[in-house]
Amino acid sequence: MIRSYQGRWPVVGEGCYVDPSAQVIGDVDLGRNSSVWMNAVLRGDVHSIRIGSGSNVQDCAVLHGQRNLYAVIVGDMVTIGHNATVHGCTVEDAVLIGIGARVLNNCRIGEGSIIAAGAVVPEGTQVPPRTLWAGVPARMRRTLHDEDREMILKYARNYLDYTRTYLNEERS
Repeated sequence: MIRSYQGRWPVVGEGCYVDPSAQVIGDVDLGRNSSVWMNAVLRGDVHSIRIGSGSNVQDCAVLHGQRNLYAVIVGDMVTIGHNATVHGCTVEDAVLIGIGARVLNNCRIGEGSIIAAGAVVPEGTQVPPRTLWAGVPARMRRTLHDEDREMILKYARNYLDYTRTYLNEERS
């Protein structure tokens, strides 16, 4: 469901897929060819949410800001895995947020990084570009290589394909 909050409607870019079961509310801007999947929540009521082009927010993920403090800013070609929580933080381009991961207020996830499944990134953490973080609390495990970046982009491209399939299904 796409709905307004206090008169502010989400902006859905060209070529986006938003599943009917998803909740996209208020001050949300979805970049071109992005997707929001089953039962995901993008709650732009207390602060803005910006999603770049070609990014995907998978099933049951939650994106929400911190009132009057922290927006959610997600770059291009980002994958936010199933059941992840991204709260009041910045996620740069070509990042993979793993299944069930939690990224908390005032974090910055550097370009080309991976936050492993189940990781909890504590408030205020600055994740350097092209690094892998895992654990509770999350800690840097290693620097990423070109093949890791290609894997991140492969996941994002998979969701671009799924988006086209679902949009074609809607037109049938």
